[in-house]
Amino acid sequence: MFDLVHKHKNLIQIVLAVIFLPFAFFGMDSYFQAGDRGTNIATVGGQPITEQEFALALQERQNSLRRMVGDRVDPALLDSPELRFAVLDGIIRQRLLINQAVRGGLLVSDQQLQQLIGEQPAFQEDGKFSHAHYEELLRRQNMTPLGFENNLRRDLMLERMTNAYRTTAIVPAAVAERLLRINAQQREVSQSVLEPDKFVPQVKLEDGAAKQYYDAHQNEFQVAEQARLEYLVLALDSVASQIDVSADEIKQFYEQNLKQYGQGEERQASHILVSIDSKASAEEKQAARTKAEQLLKQARQNPASFAELARKNSQDTGSAAKGGDLGFFQRGAMVKPFDDAVFQMKVGEIAGPVESQFGYHVIRLAAVKGRGLDDAKKQVELDLKRQKAGKRFSELAEQFNNLVFEQGDSLKPAADALKLAIQNSSWVSRSGSENKLINNQKLLQAVFSEDAVKNKRNSEVIDVGNNTLVAARVIEYKPASLRAFEEVSAEIKKRLTQQRAAQIAAGQGRDLLAKLKQGEAAALTWSAAKLVGRENAQGYAGPVLAEVFKADVGKLPAYAGTENPQGGFVLLKITRVVDGEAVDVAKRKAASEELRRLLGQEELDAYVANLRLKADVKVQQDRLEKKQQ
Repeated sequence: MFDLVHKHKNLIQIVLAVIFLPFAFFGMDSYFQAGDRGTNIATVGGQPITEQEFALALQERQNSLRRMVGDRVDPALLDSPELRFAVLDGIIRQRLLINQAVRGGLLVSDQQLQQLIGEQPAFQEDGKFSHAHYEELLRRQNMTPLGFENNLRRDLMLERMTNAYRTTAIVPAAVAERLLRINAQQREVSQSVLEPDKFVPQVKLEDGAAKQYYDAHQNEFQVAEQARLEYLVLALDSVASQIDVSADEIKQFYEQNLKQYGQGEERQASHILVSIDSKASAEEKQAARTKAEQLLKQARQNPASFAELARKNSQDTGSAAKGGDLGFFQRGAMVKPFDDAVFQMKVGEIAGPVESQFGYHVIRLAAVKGRGLDDAKKQVELDLKRQKAGKRFSELAEQFNNLVFEQGDSLKPAADALKLAIQNSSWVSRSGSENKLINNQKLLQAVFSEDAVKNKRNSEVIDVGNNTLVAARVIEYKPASLRAFEEVSAEIKKRLTQQRAAQIAAGQGRDLLAKLKQGEAAALTWSAAKLVGRENAQGYAGPVLAEVFKADVGKLPAYAGTENPQGGFVLLKITRVVDGEAVDVAKRKAASEELRRLLGQEELDAYVANLRLKADVKVQQDRLEKKQQ
């Protein structure tokens, strides 16, 4: 039996992690079960891909996008033709590879699968696999053991197929080193930029050009629908600000959460230790304490003598020679009684005797640096108030929701009941607002809904983040409109003039480049030469940098050029080439691995493309393009 468990640890962890996310599997148990589950959206070698299966896969991709970018994702992108095609293409790709894995005998036996599942801690109780726990965990995620095991079996088979390509590609060390040297190469470059503005006087627009452009591009001159809103805000911080907390409560909360607030505070202390043996009698302990009390009295009478007292009397040999100085340390670095005492003292204070497992300490606090209670007090107070306000905020939030919904034609009842101020916004659109509270995609969708616009109904209460709830109502509305031609004609003429000037500049740039490459002189002003590399571009970027390194430098000076992304044309003169230095072994090995991975992926893609050509793949285009309802 192959060592499945040890070779696939990462894969099984990923699959198991998926269980704890709101993940919709592709319904891949259909790979192992025949039968049509609904209307087919495609077939691969006669095997159906149902609309249900496709919908689940599409939903998962959409959920992944939402998790990555949150509310910023454009809803239109979530059901675009491009996304739908990519999802279906992924399913087809998996089908093709699974079919080949089955034909090639790359199967995962029940015994191997059981071993793999049985060794996962997620399915164990007291270190042993629990079938009841396994079924219960899957049931909570609306999954069956058969569905989960088929998904896992599928992923293992796919991993075998892909690894056959991704891990077997060969990249000679010499090739990797050559590519690294090329990548590290630098070229000395000057540039001459033909700016469009210089060619504006040459532009003569035809009569009616602006109106013709306006008629053909009216979407560019649309003014989006807008609305002015009134809104209410219920925030945890506002509720918290009405709560009083005492200085003792703040101190106690700080000490209970030192890991959060005391991070970074360090204190410098010195001490005189009168040690006691762990087996010392009561009399011996009392004698040690009496001596410590005498040393404390002497130190307080003459603080400047503390270091000398420590050198002569401290039984901590490590610090005695340094006058008892322990240096700076954070809370928790010392034994607890000593630690507690030091972090309650003020700078210059001498305290004791403090008993610890080592004996009796006389302590002097020399300095404090970092974040103590005084520095963290405002944040501690705010967090404590927020904690106390949590329950009250939940009660108010429920009341807020009920009032906004039940009194849907006005925000005033909710404002009066909760003592909230009704605020007014400037004009906002569906795409956003400068007001951070309103600039929430879910809230904007709610206020621009048909009911909110036509009937001036309250929006639902929206959580806009940071424990803040907002409800809004449209008080004025402007539908989408087209800006009049007279309003935008000057803007259009300027835009067309710039476009034509950029075209003239680009044409002249290409002519000059051809002459330079033929060895002809050109009256150009070149910038100061810079040594440019791919990682140190010296201001060159994008297409311009690409042209620098695409240029044939067999004969210098070499010339290149490209249209400037900002308009016009950039001419480039390369006068020197500096090759990269020798590559160390670690870099060459890393480059080889990356090249091997890329080459393997390319070979795998080619293999899948060949499988697709041979397979009978049929796609119902009309069903693929049909939007989700």
